[in-house]
Amino acid sequence: MAGKKLTVVISQSQSKNPKNRDLEESLAARLLMDGTVDVAVVPHLYDLHAEHTGMLFLKSVPGDLIVLSWLYPRPTRWVLHRQGVRGQEGMTLLEEEVDDDEMGDEAEESPGRGIGMGDLPNRKLYCIDMRVSSSVDDYFNEIQRIAKEKSVQTVDLMSWIQGSPKPEQLQRYLRTPETSVAQTTGNGHAPGVEEPEPVKRRWYPVIDYERCTNCLECIDFCLFGVYGVTDSDLILVETQDNCKKGCPACSRVCPENAIIFPGHKTPAIAGAPGEVAGFKIDLSKLFGAENSIDIAVRERDRELVADGRDAVGVAVGLRKRQADKDSKPKDELDDLMDSLDELSL
Repeated sequence: MAGKKLTVVISQSQSKNPKNRDLEESLAARLLMDGTVDVAVVPHLYDLHAEHTGMLFLKSVPGDLIVLSWLYPRPTRWVLHRQGVRGQEGMTLLEEEVDDDEMGDEAEESPGRGIGMGDLPNRKLYCIDMRVSSSVDDYFNEIQRIAKEKSVQTVDLMSWIQGSPKPEQLQRYLRTPETSVAQTTGNGHAPGVEEPEPVKRRWYPVIDYERCTNCLECIDFCLFGVYGVTDSDLILVETQDNCKKGCPACSRVCPENAIIFPGHKTPAIAGAPGEVAGFKIDLSKLFGAENSIDIAVRERDRELVADGRDAVGVAVGLRKRQADKDSKPKDELDDLMDSLDELSL
């Protein structure tokens, strides 16, 4: 039985930007030299498949876990949840500042309407966005703060491995940087290892079950077989690699903003905090521009045509939403539009 240590995992940036790499390496080296926590480095979290050695390592950590990635904390937590790496949300002081006015009542109330995360193990999972600061000190100090609050029993490496991995997977797991970085020579450098298992960039939706109400509008709208349901009729991302790269259409039609594409340029779609606010006047509606449904339909049609299929427009997958549209009570934007109509502008 080893000493009590917290595990810190640094998920590398997809970008080869030297500033990103320097931040990752400098932080890892400083944590290794300090020796307070165990440190591992894995490829970009979003790109890891279920049997990648980096994901096997994440699944193997039994106690409290800090994951630093180049994603917003919300998608990081749900990517991990999808792969079975679960825990109670740990609070971090190092996060992007969000204007209270942007949050709105909706942002606070939405999680209460969702399906929820189910039973969670008795441990904390801390997700930190490495885009919040360019200072190694900021991340190091926050990790030290968390480490002082937590005491995690570390165990022999072999007892970390859960399930029944294949011999070749286990061999790769034991010989890659995901484990050996934490077992250094004591001077901040890892012993000689093979090259890490390669990854390719991926594009797929991530479901936030604290927002998702299982309305199934996404499975009705998506025509590429990405979504499925469990035996208990719970929505899930079943065939993620069927998703069309760069297409976030299903996220746009989700009434609860529960579908995240972590790599999208739009913060709201990428899972940024405070982006699912309550009432915001959409000026595009005032001037006849496309709304989110129009854009989603256009994006889906583009991918259907690229696949050699016929565009379907609004005829498929929107009937429930369209049927409910007129029955919903008017909101502030509807009142504003009615007032403008009355003025004959």
